[in-house]
Amino acid sequence: MLKNFLGLFLMTFLICIFILLMQFVWMHVKDLVGKGVEIGVLMEFFVYAVVSVVPLALPLAILLASLMTFGNLGEKFELTAMKSAGISLFRIMLPLITAVSMICVGAFFFSNYVLPVSQVKLWTLIFSLRKKSPELEIPAGEFYDGIDGYNIYVRQKDTKTGLLKDLMIYDLTNGFQNATVMVADSGRIYFSDDNKYLLLKLYDGESFENLKQQQTFSSGNIKERVPYRREMFKQKQLLIDFDSEFSRYDENILHDQHVSKDVIELVHSIDSVNTIAHGRSREQSKEIVERRYFSRERNANLQLPALTKQELRPYDIDSLYNTLTDGKKEEAYSNALTKARTMSDQVQYNGLMLDEYQRYIRKHAIELHRKFTLAFACLIFFFIGAPLGAIIRKGGLGAPVVISVVMFIIYYIIDNSGYKMAREGLWPVWAGMWLSSAVLLPIGIFLTYKAATDSALLNPEVWLKQMDRIKRRVSALWHRFCKRKSGKKISNQI
Repeated sequence: MLKNFLGLFLMTFLICIFILLMQFVWMHVKDLVGKGVEIGVLMEFFVYAVVSVVPLALPLAILLASLMTFGNLGEKFELTAMKSAGISLFRIMLPLITAVSMICVGAFFFSNYVLPVSQVKLWTLIFSLRKKSPELEIPAGEFYDGIDGYNIYVRQKDTKTGLLKDLMIYDLTNGFQNATVMVADSGRIYFSDDNKYLLLKLYDGESFENLKQQQTFSSGNIKERVPYRREMFKQKQLLIDFDSEFSRYDENILHDQHVSKDVIELVHSIDSVNTIAHGRSREQSKEIVERRYFSRERNANLQLPALTKQELRPYDIDSLYNTLTDGKKEEAYSNALTKARTMSDQVQYNGLMLDEYQRYIRKHAIELHRKFTLAFACLIFFFIGAPLGAIIRKGGLGAPVVISVVMFIIYYIIDNSGYKMAREGLWPVWAGMWLSSAVLLPIGIFLTYKAATDSALLNPEVWLKQMDRIKRRVSALWHRFCKRKSGKKISNQI
């Protein structure tokens, strides 16, 4: 059992890794293509990407491997032979339960120690690749905008000598209103020794520069403008900032992010920020209550004691308001409205300040729960795949792949929905992150019970027989109804 399962698990795990890796690379293809990075950097990117897709590939591989293992046993009647010898399904599953439990423990340690390190390195590398300038490859016959602030058009290129012919350059570094247009018969491009600057040599050309509006006033107060400046040159050099070297970001930029922490660090960060948030909330509520209600800010400025509830109780606000004149009423109404708006703005500002702490706490709490839900999902998928394979009795890569993909899509949709609910604060974090497990666990228990009791839940022959029986009953009822209706027509005619 272990030999069959582990062999299928290794094969399906590698297939899932490959599929998910292609999907991940496709998402970041714009950060890789046209940058001219070394093979070593690309290999490093792929290694970190493989590690990052393991949390998704592992449950899917366990589901597919367990489904194929028990499907092959059922298809070859080996499962029936073992059950007829008095071996229960749980006894047959025991070696695999032990193996999957060890995989779940390994998945937790992987997500707790290996995944944070790889995530930091991966995203640092992605940020570095996004910062790198694209590889300089000016095409012929079209505009090239790979250099910031410049658009270059080359009509023809000599690949042997590197000479560019019939150039047109738009220099937009000073803004569109102050653009400089240069045309040249030919030119060459060089890199500086440190590969941080681009030297562009132009031959036999001219340039047109839009100048800022220079205003001179005549006696008639009429503005005179200089529209552009024209320059003819035999040779002209342009020095352009263009850092073609690949420089890495410092990994410390992610040291306080949730993806870079293990369980202990996540719990410590949540407790620390929670304490800060509660302290800030108490300060805000105390400031609002003590200084805003019932003109207490005036009492605080005048060093007067605040009014107590017993002192406020005899006053009737409506009666006091009715004793005022119309002008005083309008003034009182205006003051009250201004204070209410000020209070509303203050409450909104306090909410925004506290929301930043809450988002920080939610992100760390989500990452904390994710380390446990990954291991638990592997166990749930085994108890779905193994009994399902024993019920359908289909091996190979046909039906098991279809069923596994459908189950995994359901899991992914539920898990992603719960994650978004937890991230936006609509649900508690624990409810959102454990939603998929809460939905799939009863399904696993139900399928295990049906497989242990030899239920023909998904046997197509049983369903065909049931459909045929229902069809015969419906046909008999229809004939009886038609016969009764025809009898009524004859009686009415008589």
